[in-house]
Amino acid sequence: MTEDELRDLPKVSLHDHLDGGLRPQTILEIADEIGLATPASDAGALEQWFVDSCTGGDLVQYLKTFDLTIGVMQTAKGLERVAREFVEDLAADGVVYGEIRWAPEQHVSGGLGLDETVEAVQRGIEAGIDAVASGGGSIRIGQLLTAMRHGTPERALEIAQLAVRHRDRGVVGFDIAGAEAGFPAGRLRDAFDYLAGEFFPRTVHAGEADGIESIKGALNDGRALRLGHGVRIMEDIQVEEHEEHVHVTLGPVAEWVRDREIPLEVAPQSNLQTGAWGRTIEDHPFDLLYQLGFRVTVNPDNRLMSRTSITRELAALSEEFGYDFDDLAVFQLNAAAGAFLPLEDREGLAELISRSYA
Repeated sequence: MTEDELRDLPKVSLHDHLDGGLRPQTILEIADEIGLATPASDAGALEQWFVDSCTGGDLVQYLKTFDLTIGVMQTAKGLERVAREFVEDLAADGVVYGEIRWAPEQHVSGGLGLDETVEAVQRGIEAGIDAVASGGGSIRIGQLLTAMRHGTPERALEIAQLAVRHRDRGVVGFDIAGAEAGFPAGRLRDAFDYLAGEFFPRTVHAGEADGIESIKGALNDGRALRLGHGVRIMEDIQVEEHEEHVHVTLGPVAEWVRDREIPLEVAPQSNLQTGAWGRTIEDHPFDLLYQLGFRVTVNPDNRLMSRTSITRELAALSEEFGYDFDDLAVFQLNAAAGAFLPLEDREGLAELISRSYA
């Protein structure tokens, strides 16, 4: 399977950060307009700076690079442009349904209100959808509003209320992100209680920079319907290798996640960069989780920082683990099943994927 073959197949993107998917040239142009310094003056060098800065196995260092991307996303014009191009780039990678996550609270230093930021991103999304349609394509996009887990409980509740306020205007779910260790989901329990009362979908970053306790908090306190990354569920899986076979025992958390088919939003290249699990694709637990029956999905996380896309992630997994089109279809069907869409729309996605991969 070549990347061109994979790129033409329909895909579902569940874990894709708006501030992690900018075009380097766009960063340079907006930075020049607003007088923001950049570490490189041409797009190629800037892209390399992001990749180099994010490949040290340290999530905190990885997150520092977002100061630059967020810096050019402080105006309605900047947000609209970034969102429009983001949608166009997803469509170019074969994505037919994508959920774009971002944190409105990080985009108000230029004077925008929280509602204004959401409205600006939605205008950009709609412009991107129109541009894709004008080229004969089709894509559907939903926003996931993110609260920062190291922020105050009051601000998290405010973002949760913001998400619900825009639920019929492009927002499909809620997320928490940021420094994971030391900032459990339980700190933001009021926000999650409110969302549960509103029957509003939730996904939670967990099992990336912290372990099983973080995943337990996402499930118990956050009542998460999906786990962002979740690869450290491996800490609750015991693998014993013998000469002729491998014996695997699931702990209670891993068993719960697998048996209830809670989707794992796995981003292999990002996981290797941040040190979430392993140093090479061979070390990554994706294949073991797949073989054990977990509902794994394939995501880019931050396309700029990892110089990746879903197509590239699928190509790397296929090369390492020998996956065929049937396997890749499973990953997309898993994502379609976990999408924050009405049942009928998820079934429609599944039908499209099944036909195309067959």
